[in-house]
Amino acid sequence: MTNHHQSARGKPRAALVTCAELADLDPDDRLVLAPLAARGVAVEPAVWDDPDVDWPAYDLAVLRSPWDYALRRDEFVDWAASVPALLNPADVVRWNTDKRYLAELSASGVPTVPTSWVAPGEAWQPPAESGEYVLKPAVSVGSQDTGRYDLADPEHRALATAHVRRLSDAGRVTMVQPYLRAVDTEGETALLFLAGPDGLTFSHAIRKGPMLTGPDLGPEGLYKAEEISARTARPEQLAVAEKTLAAVPGGTRRLLYARVDLIPGPDGEPVLVELELTEPSLFIGYADGAPDRLAEAIVTHLSRRH
Repeated sequence: MTNHHQSARGKPRAALVTCAELADLDPDDRLVLAPLAARGVAVEPAVWDDPDVDWPAYDLAVLRSPWDYALRRDEFVDWAASVPALLNPADVVRWNTDKRYLAELSASGVPTVPTSWVAPGEAWQPPAESGEYVLKPAVSVGSQDTGRYDLADPEHRALATAHVRRLSDAGRVTMVQPYLRAVDTEGETALLFLAGPDGLTFSHAIRKGPMLTGPDLGPEGLYKAEEISARTARPEQLAVAEKTLAAVPGGTRRLLYARVDLIPGPDGEPVLVELELTEPSLFIGYADGAPDRLAEAIVTHLSRRH
């Protein structure tokens, strides 16, 4: 059905973009279907790399769970640029799907986890000092290809070197970060922001339990299971999140959502681990009213387009 035909009936169409493995959407995302229907939006899942999807027929395409793109990032970024009404926008997707954006945010004064980068073909030796480190690719989803290494352990040092070589041989950039021990007790805090009439507004927060138990030993599926619970955001966490969002290229008014992931640093102050603007789990099932707030955010952006 064409956009014009649908619009004539006064019912905007929205696609929730996913991947073939989650063709019926992630369970958390399904929670927004009824609130959108109640607001008169015709909504359906659509697989990003399905050649039969008519993207121009939608008034809005909302990125939700296209979690199989990590090994095909160039294809995914090109696809995003071809979709007429994509949220978040294609240039944000290009910037945010390569975690080297962390270096830009750090340079802007955002407190971030210290990160070094190993380019494909570049020689790498584990740091001489002992301590725990996290290795992961600069383009990844759902903690895939991510490992935790205790460099005081010779076997871990060898496995860390092999991990970097494996990524390098695949043409992928490796991120090297100190393991923040506070995650073992405090966990990770994700702060969720959704679009309102005046731009992004804080919606809710959740706690993620520690996920990295040891070295990465190869593929484990689309994403690692997470231990999630509701959490109340603290003022210092909200302050770091606001500072992070203020540094996003192009501003945040055009964004539908943002997720700011924080862990306490060695001094106990929150530091940015990731800024998720492409396909973050929004955990709307963990906060009263969040499914309605996401539906309202989508309606807000639809109204701007009409």
